[in-house]
Amino acid sequence: MILAVAQFAQPFSFDWLQQQSVVNGAVGRLLFACLMGGLIGVERELKRRSAGVRTNLLICLGSAFFTLLSAVLAGDANPDKGRVAANIVQGIGFLGAGLILHNRNRISGLTSAASVFVVASIGMACGAGLYGAAALATFICIFALEVVGFLERRASIKEYSLVYEARGSDQTIMLKSILDAMDGCGERLGGVERDAIGELQRVSFTVVATKREHERLHARLIAEPAIDALFNFRDLEED
Repeated sequence: MILAVAQFAQPFSFDWLQQQSVVNGAVGRLLFACLMGGLIGVERELKRRSAGVRTNLLICLGSAFFTLLSAVLAGDANPDKGRVAANIVQGIGFLGAGLILHNRNRISGLTSAASVFVVASIGMACGAGLYGAAALATFICIFALEVVGFLERRASIKEYSLVYEARGSDQTIMLKSILDAMDGCGERLGGVERDAIGELQRVSFTVVATKREHERLHARLIAEPAIDALFNFRDLEED
């Protein structure tokens, strides 16, 4: 009876040789998972996204380790070696949902959430020892984030947000000029922020449009005599 209780309290028992075997098999898989997750994290970090190098690296590492442990804990006699790994999908779903935000009548964070989902799958591939598949998925992910995104903007397919900052000497006249330019481009002016630094007046607002529409709006705004200078900044909430 006592022996049965002791075995129930300690369901897993690995001797030194078994532990050393697991460590030897895990080192390469975990390090490769860190490398793959880190590469995607660098791309995300360069674009100043919330899920950067550390986040993607740790997600990939955790997914790889859970996948590895799933088979180790199941043992050779258990055919269901993916029970622990199967729960990674649900866990990553909750994590990705936290990255999606609804701001100013638009949704942001979908790309970051999708990239986290892909990173988890890459980590699972690393944990299973599928290095070639993991490397290929990493390449495709970075290609989609960088090249496909660039082509979408270049071809004026995807809308993205830019923060416009107009500077001049009279806010009232600047606002009227901005409103006229926005009306001419078929855009709605909203979320205006105004401030002053000495005699310099500033008016800032965000516009969501395609590359061609941004260029047309910028040309109209810069032609307004009331606007002395016009600047564009990347929207921090843009994904």
